[in-house]
Amino acid sequence: MFKIINFLNQIKLTTNQLVIYTCIYITLVLNFPFLSKTAVVVTAFESYNLFFLLSVPVFLLALSIFVQCFLSFRWITKPLLILLVLLSSVLFYSTVTYGIVFDYGMIQNTVETDTAEALSYFNFSAILFFLFFGVIPSLVIANVQLTYSSFVGELLARIKLLSGSVGVVFLIAIVFYSNYASVGRNNRDLVGYLTPYALIDSTVKYVRKNYLYPPLRFSLLDTSPTIKSDDSTKRITVLVLGETARSQNFSLNGYEKKTNSLTKDLGVVSFRDVTSCGTATAVSVPCMFSRLNKKNYEKRVAVAQQNAIDLIHLAGADVYWISNNNGSCKGVCSRVKTEQISTNSKNPLCDGEYCFDEVLVDELRKKLHSVTSNKTLIVLHMIGSHGPTYYRRYPENKRVFYPDCQRSDIQNCSQEELVNTYNNTIAYTDLVLSEVINELETLSNVSNAKTSMIYVSDHGESLGESGVYLHGLPYAFAPQEQIKVPLIYWGDKVHHEAKLACLNSIKGQPMSHDNIFDILLGEMEINSTVYQPKNNPFNQCTVDIALAKTTSQTTPQGVK
Repeated sequence: MFKIINFLNQIKLTTNQLVIYTCIYITLVLNFPFLSKTAVVVTAFESYNLFFLLSVPVFLLALSIFVQCFLSFRWITKPLLILLVLLSSVLFYSTVTYGIVFDYGMIQNTVETDTAEALSYFNFSAILFFLFFGVIPSLVIANVQLTYSSFVGELLARIKLLSGSVGVVFLIAIVFYSNYASVGRNNRDLVGYLTPYALIDSTVKYVRKNYLYPPLRFSLLDTSPTIKSDDSTKRITVLVLGETARSQNFSLNGYEKKTNSLTKDLGVVSFRDVTSCGTATAVSVPCMFSRLNKKNYEKRVAVAQQNAIDLIHLAGADVYWISNNNGSCKGVCSRVKTEQISTNSKNPLCDGEYCFDEVLVDELRKKLHSVTSNKTLIVLHMIGSHGPTYYRRYPENKRVFYPDCQRSDIQNCSQEELVNTYNNTIAYTDLVLSEVINELETLSNVSNAKTSMIYVSDHGESLGESGVYLHGLPYAFAPQEQIKVPLIYWGDKVHHEAKLACLNSIKGQPMSHDNIFDILLGEMEINSTVYQPKNNPFNQCTVDIALAKTTSQTTPQGVK
């Protein structure tokens, strides 16, 4: 090791030379995902220009050198280049291994990720990858000797390098402009793979939008929402907020493996064509509870106005948010009673870092026995199927599918093992939902309370399809696995029999997170100026049943 360091110490380079060599490494090695995906796009054409394809790495190299010409001077050169290499190696691993793209949404999700979740991505493979592609090249940069000439001499050399890089960029742009314009317009997702520049650009935008802009004044969408029903029947709705569950792995939706063996006989209605607002919790959760829809959603605006939870609470209903997800509620529950499940408890369902979702049922049971309000909404926020440590989302004795993948570097598991592990998380979620339903049904039978449950996931998950894992890809080109989510409804038979039959007839109707705001207000029977009945697909069943009752009551006897 010392011989290698001594050898490196004998290597003498100018600042410009070190910049060029480092940029070559970042361009040709750490940008391999970008270059390979670009090659796939270009070669897909029946007749493509080989010289255009070969110009891409040269063009990227020239741009990288151009950028570094303004940043790398004397003593700051090595620290800056080492930082770029270390950062780029982490991005390289994330993209190669999981298919992650560090756009604005991913930066937001990363910033809002808790420590335990972040640590779940570290494993032996990640450490080796980081050492080989990040640490070793950084040691090389740190130990070579830099030689300096006079200030004027270095300035002239830098101007020459800058001029050369500009000349290359200009020449390639002139010769292949139409090719770059065509590929760029039709494949905007490629920009997200530029390492590390896509990350830097997204980070600057995130910081600017979240820390440099002044906070918006909180807006009241409705100052006096009310509860429609004036009868004395208790109404309790439980919203189970799922995590990373994709619709296609639910046997309720036609999946061949029995992942919903417990809820299938409990009278639930599963809606089969539901899309999420985003591909990450940080976007989807605040979005689905917001009056804004996916098209105009902006977190800065959403957190500065009332959401569905606020309106239900303001109308007079008791609202509780109970979370087993350390990522919190993303600001949605800030103004209602909240409870975060402690992972450090002596509960056998907890291991010090995570708790299995059955702890939510225990907390629900306590709340149901102490309900005093006639209208109550309880939100149970699950940890669900959050990866990559899927195997830590279900107890050992609840494994249904074998063999499974008992590791976090999921790319090193077989496809069968990975899918089985994920399916085990869905089966365990199904168990939790069945227990929630049993608690509500028991309460309904004992006290005649009107009870219902809604389950919806925040986003889906990729399990290696097309080489993509986890979630968080930019929505514009995210696969269906990441944006198709389950939406399940259950209601006690005494109060909901006709409604359930009606909902079953529309379960194939397209829906999205944009409907959740109005579904919740409708289910809790909230009168509000911002409630949009047409945006509540459940409303057609409620209205039809109400009309049927009215007709039957007003129709003279003997008339059909």
